[in-house]
Amino acid sequence: MSWLLAANLSLLFTEQPLPGRIAAAAGAGFDGVEIQFPYEIEPQHLTRLLADSAMPLALINLPAGDMMTGGPGLASVPARASEFHQALQAALRYAERVRPQRVNILPGRLAEGIEPEAAIDTLVDNLQIACSAFESLGIGVTFEAINRHDMPGFLIATPAEQRQVIERVAHANLSAQLDFYHMARMDIPPAQAIRELVGSIGHVQFADVPGRGMPGSGGLDFAAAFRALDEAGYQGWLAAEYRAAGMTSSDLGWIEHWRAQHWIRTPACNE
Repeated sequence: MSWLLAANLSLLFTEQPLPGRIAAAAGAGFDGVEIQFPYEIEPQHLTRLLADSAMPLALINLPAGDMMTGGPGLASVPARASEFHQALQAALRYAERVRPQRVNILPGRLAEGIEPEAAIDTLVDNLQIACSAFESLGIGVTFEAINRHDMPGFLIATPAEQRQVIERVAHANLSAQLDFYHMARMDIPPAQAIRELVGSIGHVQFADVPGRGMPGSGGLDFAAAFRALDEAGYQGWLAAEYRAAGMTSSDLGWIEHWRAQHWIRTPACNE
């Protein structure tokens, strides 16, 4: 099996402003894009840019409050229920215009003074609300496990923790976002994580370990991971979310290697 390849425009092609990265990704051979937090671009402008380059928008994140600056974020903090609701409404309005295939919700860090059980309860409640809201738009919801080395105190960091949340939320519109890099940083081989989450994976991201660089810059066993994805019947995106060592365009030799291995699809014009 081979998969469609997306570029994470929050980390790749950063040598130019965000709007120009869409055409750059298309020109580099990616099949689509994802953007962590695209809200700085007016939705009608982003829609036009995506259409001009014939690039699907695979995924965006729900606004996460102060999570990216070291705070606990919104999704798992009981006292921030109203802020989460405001973020959800903003994302719904935006997604209705730009039509991402999925919206990812970041669980965030365990807030000071909050018991883990209370944080998980809050996350479950918020995911249930979000799943129903985005289901009405035909947009899937994912949530992500992030390693606790890069983000100490992150609430959800393993596939087992994701599986427990999925079972509690019990909503058909929820799936796991699986990032090979974060799993490997938790000393969990991505192939093992895939087997633990089989049937519940909605979106896959990757970077090599330990440096979060391009494939081939570290020691991650991509071949084993892709065999496990194939065995699991995964049919979603593979999204490149790594930090380029220099100009992104100089780090893309791995794409042709992956095509030669039939891990990613060859563009239709070359088939």
